[in-house]
Amino acid sequence: MIYGVDVLTFHDVLEICKKPNKAKLNKAAKEQILKSQKNVQQIVESDRCVYGINTGFGPLCDTKISADETAQLQYNLIISHAVGVGKPIDKEFSKIMIIAKVHALSKGFSGVSLDVIERLILMLEKDIIPVVPEQGSVGASGDLAPLAHLVLPLLGLGQVWEGDQVTNTMDVLEKHNLEPLTLGPKEGLGLINGTQFILAHAIKGLEKFEYLLDLADITAAMSIEAYRGSASPFKKELHDIRPFEGSKKVAARMLKFLKGSENMIAHEDCERVQDPYSMRCVPQVHGASRNAFEHLRSMAETELNSVTDNPIVLSAEESISGGNFHGQLMALPLDYATLAAAELGNISDRRSYLLLEGKYGLPRLLTESSGLNSGFMIPQYTSAALVTENKTLCFPASADSIPTSLGQEDHVSMGSISGRKFNQVLGNLVNILAVELMFAAQGLEFRRPAKCSKIIEENFAVLRSKVTKLEEDRLIGQDMLAIASLINERKFIVK
Repeated sequence: MIYGVDVLTFHDVLEICKKPNKAKLNKAAKEQILKSQKNVQQIVESDRCVYGINTGFGPLCDTKISADETAQLQYNLIISHAVGVGKPIDKEFSKIMIIAKVHALSKGFSGVSLDVIERLILMLEKDIIPVVPEQGSVGASGDLAPLAHLVLPLLGLGQVWEGDQVTNTMDVLEKHNLEPLTLGPKEGLGLINGTQFILAHAIKGLEKFEYLLDLADITAAMSIEAYRGSASPFKKELHDIRPFEGSKKVAARMLKFLKGSENMIAHEDCERVQDPYSMRCVPQVHGASRNAFEHLRSMAETELNSVTDNPIVLSAEESISGGNFHGQLMALPLDYATLAAAELGNISDRRSYLLLEGKYGLPRLLTESSGLNSGFMIPQYTSAALVTENKTLCFPASADSIPTSLGQEDHVSMGSISGRKFNQVLGNLVNILAVELMFAAQGLEFRRPAKCSKIIEENFAVLRSKVTKLEEDRLIGQDMLAIASLINERKFIVK
């Protein structure tokens, strides 16, 4: 993969995170970078006033800066903008930010030098990963504060991860015999203007969401097996006449997962007319969430392959001060995806509740000795609490805007908050699905000796490798955590 030249997917970025040497700069990319740097240098040597190159920033855009002061200007920009607060984002998020920033700068419209870009690549390869606080961006001129923290190590400042520990940057640079860099004209601005914090949260969220969408289908199929629901709502003919791609895909998967099930055969001659919506409408609800996933993927991959800093340097004669750094284009799809992820948990909790009601041959609370034992009563409380927490996180951050920079930045996206909330909801969804999987597996115990479909039996065995059937009350909170670990480790078979 070639930075600045190839069109990258979000999967490509995740692969580069694991193997940084998978991506490099080739001759064409280096020529783009050097040409852009030369254009900036010619602007500096001219008498023209160009924002961010020989002027101040934001409301100080009308203050001219001399050529002798340009290096100090860029240094001051970085240190003054590194004002993030809160816990550090996960190390992998910082890696994604570096990859996305390098790819954008390497397109040759930013004026950032080859030395700076190669240092960022070197940091990735040597696992010198900056510590970036999670709060402080309004997603306006991009992610100013987080990106300032991301590039502080170029100056020998800030902190970096050393394994799982946080260390002062200079201590690590000395170990690698590296000196801090001095930034040239426009370089500080090119480094901290952009949407890489928002984009990193979108990419990491897409990775989680993709698996959880598949797992939600498997979990629903296991619950339907335990409930002895009907497979007829998943027939192809039904979804061909309302042909949304997401629902068509989910319906086909549900038929595949339930094929050959003895529980489905047992249901054929029962007197039940139809199942509740949380069983019957899985294709429509899960499918809508899949549609949202595809929308976010499309938007994120467009953003990944875009130039998002400011100003854009087209030539030595022309630069444009525009708004490519504005996060709104990512904030809206992130808010949409947050709602879609929350809905997977909402409908999952309803299926969990149905399995506790004691209907159609299942014991109440999924235990044969209720009264003395509470059975699975309380895990559904946890699920309900997480579902409600997710609902509160669904308020769209992009609906808000607070003017900043003395009104120069008078509309901001809050996309960084959208990205953080999206990942919080996905984290809660893991535990909601863990509860449903626990309930569904217990329900299947009461359907024996009937066999499920092959894939459901395989997933039942995965779950039972860590959690046994509940006979009487025990610390089932530990069971929930064990199932959540299986989810996070991607042990369940979802294809």
